[in-house]
Amino acid sequence: MTDFDHELLDKPRRGNWFDRFQVINLGVLTLLAILSRVYLPRLIPNTSFLELPLLLTIYFSLSRRSPVASLLFGMAVGLIEDSLAPSRLNPIGMNGLSKTLVGYFAASVSLRFDVDHVALRFVLSFLFYLFNAFLYWVMQRALLAQNVPFGVMDTLIYGALNAAVAVPLFLMLDRFKMSRT
Repeated sequence: MTDFDHELLDKPRRGNWFDRFQVINLGVLTLLAILSRVYLPRLIPNTSFLELPLLLTIYFSLSRRSPVASLLFGMAVGLIEDSLAPSRLNPIGMNGLSKTLVGYFAASVSLRFDVDHVALRFVLSFLFYLFNAFLYWVMQRALLAQNVPFGVMDTLIYGALNAAVAVPLFLMLDRFKMSRT
């Protein structure tokens, strides 16, 4: 036997049920985040700034550390979010493209840095919110020819609020993930 065979035989394999359970959890959380983006502002006023699908994309990308999986996850989240929003306000593909790039860049950053620290997660959530908002604004102006102003102060405040929500959300998701492993 070779060393490779020993590694294959010695490593315990997780069952398929566990992997399916994690995928189901991720799917349910993603669906809840997308539905909260659509329905939460109707139920609780002044919560339209909260970007739970984006925060979930950032969390998945930072924890998974796979640029390709994060790219696909961000794309799926963005396209599903676009399909549920009114089409005259939000053409299909705008959130898909911006969340795809956020997922890819977040996973790329997680390959270089240890992203388990709370302060770094706060900063990264803030920066990726700014990146997402700026990219969305650029696409509105360049692709859709809409003359929309970029509210710098609003974007900074909303970015800080989303980052403040991201820290306890990420900690809760970490504990949930650890309790299942």
